[in-house]
Amino acid sequence: MTDMRLFVSGVMGLSTLLYPLAVFFGRDYFEPWKIAGLLIGLLLVRLAASYSIKHWSTPLLIAGIGYCLFAMWSNQLGTLLFYPILVNGLMLLIFGWSLFFPPSLIERLARLQHPDLPPEGVIYTRRVTQVWCGFFIVNGTLAWVTAFWCSLEVWSLYNGLIAYVLMGVLFAAEYLIRMRTQKHVR
Repeated sequence: MTDMRLFVSGVMGLSTLLYPLAVFFGRDYFEPWKIAGLLIGLLLVRLAASYSIKHWSTPLLIAGIGYCLFAMWSNQLGTLLFYPILVNGLMLLIFGWSLFFPPSLIERLARLQHPDLPPEGVIYTRRVTQVWCGFFIVNGTLAWVTAFWCSLEVWSLYNGLIAYVLMGVLFAAEYLIRMRTQKHVR
């Protein structure tokens, strides 16, 4: 059963990542409320596939559903453009909150594989959490700029591709740094 939940969660996660492309290509065929309704469906399935109500993504999913209900009510294409801003803001809130109420989110994830994380690891994971907070600030700001001052094509390109490439670069850079620094620990 766990494998099926993981699979469904992954498929739903990928589907929600494709949201900017759905807005871009769907605008000519669907009213905005229908696009928002589709996203609500995806978020509900993903919420149901979560491991528990205490899963870290639950507040994010609930906020996304609330936002989509508002987007359905407004039925304006422009309203659909604010979803990436909301996601970045909520991720910043979740990561930032964990800095003030330790352990940091990255430390919690690291302890899943390394329960006896040394003090250096705690410091490192705190720094990584801070870097992610910076990323969410910059990415959310760029999502805001593209929503207000750019064409739908630029918004879709940034929020549907470039933002994910930048996220991937950050993941890869952190992984390489971690592998390099862990060699000294061993």
